[in-house]
Formats: sequence, C-alpha cells, structure tokens
Amino acid sequence: MDDALGEARRAVEHGDVPVGAVILDASGAVVARAGNERELTGDPTAHAEIVALRRAATALGTWRMDGCTLVVTLEPCTMCAGAIVQSRVARLVLGAWDPKAGAVASLWDVVRDPRLNHRVEVVAGIAADESDALLRAFFASRRDD
Repeated sequence: MDDALGEARRAVEHGDVPVGAVILDASGAVVARAGNERELTGDPTAHAEIVALRRAATALGTWRMDGCTLVVTLEPCTMCAGAIVQSRVARLVLGAWDPKAGAVASLWDVVRDPRLNHRVEVVAGIAADESDALLRAFFASRRDD
C-alpha cells in the first residue's frame, strides 16, 4: 500500500485526484504502478486502476491478471471494478471506502457479484486513514482556491 500511496501523492503533482494503484504478480513482485492521470492526459478513463491494468498487461504480455493482486488507495468505481473483473485480477486490496461511487461494497459489489464469470477476493481498509487524509486534503485545497 505504501507504493500505491506514493503514486497517489504523485498524481496531485499534475492536478489529479490522489488515487494510486500497484499490481503485483503471483510472487508479489510489482509489475505495474500508476496514479490517476485524467488531468494529465485528458483521458476520462485514466483512473489509477485502469492505467495500472494497461501497464501490467504490457509488462506481462497478456490481458489476464491470473494470480495478480491490485492494491489501490480508494475503493474502485464501477468502470474500474468492471475492468478488474474483466482482467481476472485474483485479489483486490483497497484503502479508503468511497461512499459516493464505490463499486466494491459501498454502492455496488461488482467484483464479487455471483452472476459474473469471475469474482475477486477483497481485502479492505488497508491504510484507510492515510488514503482518506490524502483525498480530504486534496479537496480541501480545491475549495480554498
């Protein structure tokens, strides 16, 4: 989670919401990392999870993330939760919950929906206070401007 928090902090440097993601292979080695890049790239799909999944697919040479763990500082939205399922990520480790847009338990539970062809193991609340503090500080600074 420390690596994901570092990616979240770097996202702020280019004006993006501080969300960071890291993908580990089955042995625990980092294969990809990313922070939000929507402001940086002008791409509405450039959430940290999506960017990290794309980088991991390139590094692994496959779209299948069998045995991989995605660590992210904020509960994924529906777009990201869908991509996590589609890429066959084995485990999702998340920091803070997102009561306004979360799709892992807050509003929906896309990643564990039994109607889908793949379900993801979820470990939640890791460094949640630190993840939440980054987000609160970011949005507070926007309100002060």
